[in-house]
Amino acid sequence: MTKVLVSDTVDQSGIEILSQVSQVDQRIGLPPEKLKAIIGGYDALMIRSGTQVTSEVIEAGEKLRIIGRAGVGVDNVDVKAATKRGVIVVNSPGGNTIAAAEHALALLLSLSRHIPKAHASTISGGWDRKKFVGNELYKKTLGVVGLGKIGSHVAKVANAMGMDVMAFDPFVSSERALQMQVRLGSIEDLFQQADFITLHLPRTPETENLVDLKLLSTMKKNARLVNCARGGIINESDLAEALNSGVITGAALDVYAQEPLNTNSPLLNVENGLILTPHLGASTEEAQENVALDVAEQIRDVLLGLPARSAVNIPGLSAEIMDSLKPHLQLAETLGLLLSQVSGGQIQKIEVRLQGEFAHHPSQPLVVATLKGLLSSALGDRINYVNASLEAQGRGISIDEVKDEVSPDFPGGSLQLTAVADGGSHSLAGTVLAEGALRISSIDEFPINVSPSRYMLFTRHRDMPGIIGKLGSLLGTHNVNIAAMQVGRKIVRGEAVMVLSVDDPIPAQLLTSILSVEGINQAHSITL
Repeated sequence: MTKVLVSDTVDQSGIEILSQVSQVDQRIGLPPEKLKAIIGGYDALMIRSGTQVTSEVIEAGEKLRIIGRAGVGVDNVDVKAATKRGVIVVNSPGGNTIAAAEHALALLLSLSRHIPKAHASTISGGWDRKKFVGNELYKKTLGVVGLGKIGSHVAKVANAMGMDVMAFDPFVSSERALQMQVRLGSIEDLFQQADFITLHLPRTPETENLVDLKLLSTMKKNARLVNCARGGIINESDLAEALNSGVITGAALDVYAQEPLNTNSPLLNVENGLILTPHLGASTEEAQENVALDVAEQIRDVLLGLPARSAVNIPGLSAEIMDSLKPHLQLAETLGLLLSQVSGGQIQKIEVRLQGEFAHHPSQPLVVATLKGLLSSALGDRINYVNASLEAQGRGISIDEVKDEVSPDFPGGSLQLTAVADGGSHSLAGTVLAEGALRISSIDEFPINVSPSRYMLFTRHRDMPGIIGKLGSLLGTHNVNIAAMQVGRKIVRGEAVMVLSVDDPIPAQLLTSILSVEGINQAHSITL
């Protein structure tokens, strides 16, 4: 049975999901050396923000297949090291969207109406209403830096509140911005024009210390800044200076370069205009349950041999693509596995041809799925969507990708794989039917119509009377039951292929006997 280590506090709903398929050990607050010492016994690791998953931990995880972060950011995971080892890293990009967006909005309102200080004053017996005169958000300009899920929701609510929303996001088209009722601009323009600014960016080398004194100095003197995204995006020393010197009026932070906030942080010396909360963006009961369920389900799926929805280290494979291309990815993986068993020998080159509607889909995920299937016979559980391309490259397999928008045979398009190996060249093609069912449509360009099954037998033979009967009798003498059969040919009495779906694997001895039948030139036992 597989084993999962949970090293941070997560909602019980996630534990229950994992317990259905694995032994789950909860060890909260493990020191780094202890984590490194025990991780070798686990197939999966589930964390939140507390556990630091370093390259040393990943190297020690000899059985580790997946790391699940119950939240959005993966700053505490060495994703590069995980990718190198073929360990999938997943997060929950949508689980705390509403919680984080609402916290950003709460901080905007708290800043504009001086709520924390007004509360403290009232509790201490004060009633100085004039001291806490605030500002309305209505008709003010909100600058949203980053229009991902959270930033988009903040923009939507701000629009409903009557704010004028402008945004900076180099990956959002003008058409999409128009749909969202958002004006796009440069980050320089946004900081100059906005009355309120909210940050929704990941922390990367490009965004680290993005908001420094130089940028802060371009803001309106009465402007206010909110960060519920990631610590380190704002230079905290520069922000403290800007607030203390009156460069800007206010700021509210939920995240910090170092967490917990260092006791000697310059932020703690700011007397006015600053609100600090202890990383509460995802701290709602609903969000904690959502992210735990999401990540636990992904860990469960990977342990069961299924793809993850939100792997951060699988190029081009977002949750949206996973949902829309699920049967197409399954087809690519199935055809890749079939091709590896039909080809035999060392594969040197593979062509991935996307035809018809397939040519309009993102190609990279389909290529990766093909390679995963192709190499799974040799590498088993070691191969996955993360390391498939690297493993293929390491084995000298060259990949050609071809897009052909014409697919005369299937309205939904088709996928054709051709492999050049020591044993010659072989090709397979397949399609996805409207209901999501998979079909193998050709073998070595011989037309067939076969649903993939667990055990199959492929033959290439002369199209001559009696050969099917001989093969059926031979299988019968070995107690192998035939579930379905398809024969494909190009010309009468020429060459043909036959595909049998059988209930049991074909023993090696039986395969030898099949090859001895007159007229059968090739025979391949297939296991999916």
